Amino acid sequence: MARRIRERRSPVGRFSHALIVAGAKSSSTSGENLPTSYIPVIKEERGRLLDQRREVKMTSSAHAYVRGSTHRFYEWLLSSRGDALPRPPDIWIGGDCHIGNIGAIAHANGDVELELRDLDQTVIGSPAHDVVRLALSMVMSVRASGLRGSLALRGVEAIARGYERALTARACDRDASPGVAPPQVKKLLRQANARSRKDFLLERIGVDERMPMGKRFWPLMEDERAAVQKLVESRKFKRLVTQITGRKDNADVTLVDAAYWVKGCSSLGLWRAAVLVRVGGARRGALALVDLKEARKALAPRARGLAHPTHDGDRVVMGARKLSPHLGTRMISATILGVPVYVRELLPQDLKLELDILSEQDVEPVSAYLGSVVGIAHARQLSPRECADWLANFRREAAPRSTAPAWLWSAVVDLVALHEGAYLEHCREHEQEAAAGRA
Repeated sequence: MARRIRERRSPVGRFSHALIVAGAKSSSTSGENLPTSYIPVIKEERGRLLDQRREVKMTSSAHAYVRGSTHRFYEWLLSSRGDALPRPPDIWIGGDCHIGNIGAIAHANGDVELELRDLDQTVIGSPAHDVVRLALSMVMSVRASGLRGSLALRGVEAIARGYERALTARACDRDASPGVAPPQVKKLLRQANARSRKDFLLERIGVDERMPMGKRFWPLMEDERAAVQKLVESRKFKRLVTQITGRKDNADVTLVDAAYWVKGCSSLGLWRAAVLVRVGGARRGALALVDLKEARKALAPRARGLAHPTHDGDRVVMGARKLSPHLGTRMISATILGVPVYVRELLPQDLKLELDILSEQDVEPVSAYLGSVVGIAHARQLSPRECADWLANFRREAAPRSTAPAWLWSAVVDLVALHEGAYLEHCREHEQEAAAGRA
């Protein structure tokens, strides 16, 4: 019997009682839906509005639903169907390894590579889970693009080939490479390398050195802002933002502005803040945008009998350093008002790989490349012998009339059916609730 995983809801009540910002009045959170232009000024107002936004995002497409409903994937993994997956060595995995969680990541010295970029669900667990999640994401992207079903199979096969290529290199005690980047990845890396800090900050916060209150940014409460100020003044925060090449280790770091950040899909509801700091002198110092995000207990199934960090911020940072070294070295963990968070400076070169619409020519090369990226992240944690054993287990049996492993294709077919049905039910329920609100 599968263990039920509750769908994530907003953490109302996780923080101490809200303080109303100066001049603002308390507003009831009961009754009709809040409008999307509504700016909450007390903590209790955030929860329902964040839930509302996530529900709307998840109705946009079946692919968006898969991204926003990770709990269904984990429930499946814990069911008897998930038990049919191979048993590889336990390593750090992404846990939520869909296409949108892979992208261009800059190292502190300016180098840019494609890595896993969102490690909220990272745990020590089965690498097979990451491969299945990536394959499911690719199939749903193919379907959302209106492409024929046979291309979904080609995408799964290509992910398996790319993943096997990385394992093979490690099994032979060779350095693994994702190979020649397909046009979409080359374009992403070109865009990443061409982005300037000025353009990046203009895109995120506009022309003023203030967070623009509105759809993306909401005001922090007084206790939250005080906690952020304390973190900015800490030694470990200073080390984080001064490690970027070209900044002096002894540079002053001062808080310019901070706001609650409305961002993501499945992560909507987690406490998150965008923090603008100045590194250096009051006039000539460089501006830096820092992301503070709540690290809640992971839903991803973890290996039994192996210890994880008790602080979930530490868990995210440790997983990132194993899977995505460029990103992990730019992260620290902290605690804000008793809630674990992880902290990272956002660099202009950090870009998500957007594959909402694929062409027929895109599917196989992109799938193979992404499979290699995930394979490299896994393989670096294994010895050559462990990689050889996992590789043999990975490709133990091909699906009929396919080069994809039978277990992988069977899992993807099962999960697509599960998520397509759940997506239609989600849309029906959302429409009914909307109609009731209009009545």
